[in-house]
Amino acid sequence: MDKILTIGWNMVKRTIGTRKGVLIYILLPCIVLAGIVSVTGTMGENPAVVLYSNMDNGAAGKHLLTELKNSGEYKFLEKSDETALKEGVVDQNGEAGILIPAGFTSALLAGEEPQISVYELKTNETSVMIKLKASAIADDMRNTAALIGAANEGSSDSAAQFTTVMQRAEQHSVGSIRTDYNLYPREGLGAVTGLTLMFLMGLVTSSVSLIMDDRKGRTMMRMFSAPVRSYEIALGNFLGSFMVGLIQIVVVLALGRWVLHYDYEVPMYLYFLVLAAFMLVSMGIASTVAGLIRNPNNAGMLNALILTPTCMLGGCFWPLSIMPDYMQKAANFVPQKWAIQAVDIAATGGGWNELWLPFAILGLMAVVLLAIGSAILRPSEAGINA
Repeated sequence: MDKILTIGWNMVKRTIGTRKGVLIYILLPCIVLAGIVSVTGTMGENPAVVLYSNMDNGAAGKHLLTELKNSGEYKFLEKSDETALKEGVVDQNGEAGILIPAGFTSALLAGEEPQISVYELKTNETSVMIKLKASAIADDMRNTAALIGAANEGSSDSAAQFTTVMQRAEQHSVGSIRTDYNLYPREGLGAVTGLTLMFLMGLVTSSVSLIMDDRKGRTMMRMFSAPVRSYEIALGNFLGSFMVGLIQIVVVLALGRWVLHYDYEVPMYLYFLVLAAFMLVSMGIASTVAGLIRNPNNAGMLNALILTPTCMLGGCFWPLSIMPDYMQKAANFVPQKWAIQAVDIAATGGGWNELWLPFAILGLMAVVLLAIGSAILRPSEAGINA
């Protein structure tokens, strides 16, 4: 045990025992996390801003805006006319702009199909949904106006009756029971977690580089010639890297929670356990890859061959649900998928009766990879003579 701790502590000192190490492995993750939170941390929190201009003096224009506002999904800002509305959209004061034309109510009562204009600088979810909702509400009003017109046969009371019907419709006497209580993770949380995992996994490259240096500098050969078992060497390297990873996790979480005031929506100890379990697997990958790579110059290929592809497959950049079925099945073999799933379960109120599966899989991955790494980690003649 003393030999393992000695090797591990030596790796910790080599990694963060200098000013350069503290800058690269402690301060840089903090800067990256601050950038991640500032860019993605508020995704999905604030309602989209929609500009509008109501040129109609009748009940139809008022009813349309009332129904859109009652959805609670958008923040509406009024513009005086069409010109001001277009300028607001161009200046990106809102994600979309909706124009209700003059005479909208009278056109509906006359049996016409007046068009509601939606302006957008670029097509986005807000503009598409506003078009669909406005069209659906307009169709309902058109049908109502047709029924009133058929019943009155052109009577002058049609406008008054239409106004009365629209006012009653806004009261929503017929209600519904809500079954969706938003028990799903906030969109920004998945982005923050995924990018944090990707950056923490970058420690794999640094660990492999240190092990490669030991192999190239004949330090590993001297270690193997000493009375130290191969598994002790692997465990020592594994433990040292893991300790550095834990320091990184603590600093990053403390920065996010108490400095940036970011709400992880998950108990801090649980989020820490998820990242620590993921770091265990990352260290297992480091030990395994370090044993497989014989040429130190190839260590830099890890980002292209392991880190980036597994992060893409594991859902760090986008939800797994948008990927094909065969890729979703393949994601079960990468640790990022299970770490993100554990955070999602915790964010939706799940307990250990659900969390045990992702944690068990992460633990199994770590044990298997560490066992493989301890078995194949050997000094390489090619590396020594390089």
